[in-house]
Amino acid sequence: MAQWLLVAATVLVAMGGALGLQSVRAGTRNRGTVVCMLLAFACQLGVLAVRGELRGQCPLGDWGERLAFLAWSLVLFYLVVGPAYRISLLGLFTAPVVAVFQLVALVPGVMEQNPVAVRKEDLDPWGEAHAAFSVLSYGAFALAAVAALMFLVLNKKLKEHKLGSSLFRNLPPVRSLLDLVARLTTIGAGILTVGIVSAFMMERGDSFGTHLVAAIGTWVAYLVVVVMYYWRGITPRRLSGTIIVVFVMSLLVFAFV
Repeated sequence: MAQWLLVAATVLVAMGGALGLQSVRAGTRNRGTVVCMLLAFACQLGVLAVRGELRGQCPLGDWGERLAFLAWSLVLFYLVVGPAYRISLLGLFTAPVVAVFQLVALVPGVMEQNPVAVRKEDLDPWGEAHAAFSVLSYGAFALAAVAALMFLVLNKKLKEHKLGSSLFRNLPPVRSLLDLVARLTTIGAGILTVGIVSAFMMERGDSFGTHLVAAIGTWVAYLVVVVMYYWRGITPRRLSGTIIVVFVMSLLVFAFV
C-alpha cells in the first residue's frame, strides 16, 4: 500500500513540475502545479501513516522511509511559502528534487517490506522527537537550496542580458529569493536545534553516536552561514552557492554515518 501511494505521489509531483514548465514557456502562471503538489502531499501523508503503523513509531527506520519523510517535509515547506513566491516556478524547481528522493525510496530493498514493530514500552519520546525534527529541518534546507539555485539561474540570466526570456519574466525579484533562502535556512537551523536538544535528552547512551555528530556538524555549518548573512554580510551569489554545497555535503555525510 505504501509503495503504491509513493508511486502516486511521484507521478503527481512529476505532473506538477510539467505544468510548471508549461506555464514558464507560455509566460503565464498555472495553479495546477500547487494542486498536484497538494495531492502529492496527501499521498505522502498516507505513506508515512502506513509505515508508521507498521513500525509503531515515527517512520524513519530505513533509508526509504527517511527519503519519503524528507520528500514530504520539502513539499510541506513548498506549500507554506509557495503562495508568496511564485507557486508555479518554485514548483518547477522543487518537483525534480522531490521526485528523485521518492524514486530512490522506491528502489527495491531501500524500504523494508515487513519492518518489525516497536513495542510501546520501548519507545523513547525524545528519540522520536530527535529523528522527526532532524529530518523535518532538512525539508527547509532542501527548499532553501532550491531557492538558491533559482537565484543563481536568475543571476546568470541577468549577466547574459537575457531579460526577455519567459523564465526571467516568471522568476521572483532577486530580493525575494534572497529573503526566502535566508528565512528557510534560519527556520531549518531552528528546527534542527530542537532535534539536537532532543538527542541530548534521550535516555539511551547511543544518543551520542555518529548521527548526532553529523547533525551537530550540519547545524554548525548552517549557523555559520546565517551569522555571516545577518551580521557579517555575504554576497548573494556566495550565499546561494554555500547553501547548495552545505546541503549536498550534509546529505552525503548522513548517507555514510
